[in-house]
Amino acid sequence: MTYKAIIIEDEPPAAKRLVKMISESTLDIEVVEILDSVEDSIAFFKSFENYDLVFMDVQLGDGLSFEIFKSVTIEKPIIFTTAYDDYALQAFKVNSVDYLLKPIDQVDMNSALEQFKDWNQSHDPVNHDMNYLLKALEKPSYKHRFLVKKGKQLIVIAAEDISYFFSEDGYSFLVHKSGSKHIVDSTIDQLCSALNPEMFHRINRKMLVSVDSLNGIHDYFNSRLKLELLPTPTFEVIVSRDRVKIFKNWLNNG
Repeated sequence: MTYKAIIIEDEPPAAKRLVKMISESTLDIEVVEILDSVEDSIAFFKSFENYDLVFMDVQLGDGLSFEIFKSVTIEKPIIFTTAYDDYALQAFKVNSVDYLLKPIDQVDMNSALEQFKDWNQSHDPVNHDMNYLLKALEKPSYKHRFLVKKGKQLIVIAAEDISYFFSEDGYSFLVHKSGSKHIVDSTIDQLCSALNPEMFHRINRKMLVSVDSLNGIHDYFNSRLKLELLPTPTFEVIVSRDRVKIFKNWLNNG
């Protein structure tokens, strides 16, 4: 199958390099258009729908590419290509399947295209209908509230009011959106099974985070990610290397 791709990039050498890397990938992809501005991109998407994938730089000559989404709806997957890591969280709020930092190498490109392929298969109408049916039949039941101590009192905290869970010194804690911290009588493994995976995700051996707690995502050394959470923890929050791809997919598929 031949996929049709759009490139949005205002630097001709970078656009040329993308075309070359796409041609050397394992997928059969035809680049049908190269755009270099927010204005031209908006005009293009208003009149053209025959494409499968978009490569999008963040900073263009006439503004940030996120301005495009204010004028048109892009339902096809997007691979962001940029020299800046400051926009990763914004990228994952749209149809992003990956966020590649320049200079991009062929390994990163191939990995991004594999994620595009997975996205494409998961959004196939036949697969989508079957997955929807299976989920409807399963009817999973998740934990909605926790009974915890607050001084000499017992209080109930709803799952949607929790920012994250973490383990420390043999105890598990939940952190309320207000910043209060409470001991919970469950291990991180048990919490993973009990909580709705659309709301909470395990980012390393000791921590579960709510999607609502995310305030920033940054590349970190050794191919990991560093997260900014609200309320701010007293320790660094790192997505372990083996969980980075799963974490990105969780953000993208929510």
